[in-house]
Amino acid sequence: MTEVASRSAATPRSHRPTRAPSFFFNGHAPRRRALVLGLGALVGFALTVIWSAEFVDQTIGANVSEALLGHPAKDAPLTGALAGIAFALATGVAGTFTACNIAVFSAIAPLAGQVSGRRGRAVAALRPLGRLAVGALVVSALYGAVVAVVGTGMPQFQTASPAGGFSPRIIQAMVVYGIMGLAMTWLGLAAAGLVRDPLARLTARFPGAPMYLMGAMTGALLLGRPFGLFRQLFRDAAESHNVLYGAAAFAFQSLGNIVLVGLLFLLVTALFGDRLHRLLTARPSRVSALMAAAFVAAGVFMILYWDVRMLARRDLIWYPLAPWAG
Repeated sequence: MTEVASRSAATPRSHRPTRAPSFFFNGHAPRRRALVLGLGALVGFALTVIWSAEFVDQTIGANVSEALLGHPAKDAPLTGALAGIAFALATGVAGTFTACNIAVFSAIAPLAGQVSGRRGRAVAALRPLGRLAVGALVVSALYGAVVAVVGTGMPQFQTASPAGGFSPRIIQAMVVYGIMGLAMTWLGLAAAGLVRDPLARLTARFPGAPMYLMGAMTGALLLGRPFGLFRQLFRDAAESHNVLYGAAAFAFQSLGNIVLVGLLFLLVTALFGDRLHRLLTARPSRVSALMAAAFVAAGVFMILYWDVRMLARRDLIWYPLAPWAG
């Protein structure tokens, strides 16, 4: 037996690369790929069954924004650009817990165990967060500028629903989040080695590209967000016709969305970074499993929640819901 053949025989099958390594796939498929993907999809489905938008938006979102602003945020007048930007940041933080931000958690979660060593850990952890923030700020600022120019003619501004139908705002949310859900599901399959990583070539030239992309997807959440407090900001920016204000307000809304997620990531990295790093590097397929499950869970959640469950809310189909989630 040759030396090459001997090494190949000694290498566990689950550790052998099945595709060229990239950001979303490290070259080692999960040991039980079907189980990993199935559990991820099950988690995404379970979240759609128990998720209560009313509780998250009103009880959590409204209370958090009121605590940050010092007064009730609902229907509060936004007198001036500074007040609007403060409102955007506060409601962005409050909106961290809305259904849209499942995408943000899935972007950050797989990175927690990739930072090793106490020395320079903070800098290493801040780098992907910085790229995520830049991508989110660019997209959200551009959208805010468009809203300020077009004004109240935007579909997201139109909330009237025809009998038994969907308002333009809801249709826009269903389209945007449905596409994002499909994209995240594909990335989950790529992380598991089932399909090609669509960013493999780009990542080879620009290693930071995937995190910029995830940031851009985070900023794109605003394109369909039906969160009540965001609609209030949306209306103010649209009626102002001030491009700089619209861009700044939407940028701060996105920044608020990722503040708590970023702090949680830094905390987990600081407390458990070494342990997670050793756990994941001991068996490289664990990294693929974690990333695949996280993205599939997020993708399935967004598709089922924003497209399938939305049909159930119009009594067009039946969908299982927890008693408090109706």
